[in-house]
Amino acid sequence: MDDVKKLVRRSQKGDAVAFEQLVTLYQDRIYGLTYHLTGNHADAQDLAQDAFVKAYYALKGFRNEADFGTWLHRITVNVWINVKRKQRPVVSLDEPISTGDGEVQRELAATSEGPEEAAERREFQELVQAALQEISAEHRTVLVLRELQGYTYEEIAEILDCSLGTVKSRINRARQALKEKLASLPERN
Repeated sequence: MDDVKKLVRRSQKGDAVAFEQLVTLYQDRIYGLTYHLTGNHADAQDLAQDAFVKAYYALKGFRNEADFGTWLHRITVNVWINVKRKQRPVVSLDEPISTGDGEVQRELAATSEGPEEAAERREFQELVQAALQEISAEHRTVLVLRELQGYTYEEIAEILDCSLGTVKSRINRARQALKEKLASLPERN
């Protein structure tokens, strides 16, 4: 934690190497967050890059009182919300390709599990990701922060700049909305 604060102070003084080290420390968590928010790798990479650029320019205003990671996640979520407000519906190049025999994924991750287990896990993840894309941005944000990124309710309240009660309420409504979407999505075969 002290190392992060030192890196932040050095970055605020214009040390590009220190900021690069901060990016290296946080890039995986930020990318994980952006992937779950956007639903595909290309958009997630773009969003993560935009968030780090915004953080770089906003760094002078960071007071080093709050946790840097929480501040960075807050910026990331805000950048995503702003993108969603401006965005028109588009078709992602990362979506599966439809063939006469069904859908084929563009990329497959190597796993040590058997092919059947891998297919089931992938299908479940696709269903959850599809359901996440169907719920509101507000609900998706709190679910991703809580369930996929592992933030506490208090940290989410800080990231989203809202009360703890609001966070709990949103998470409860978001879980219900996700459950309803999962129940209504057709099974993929």
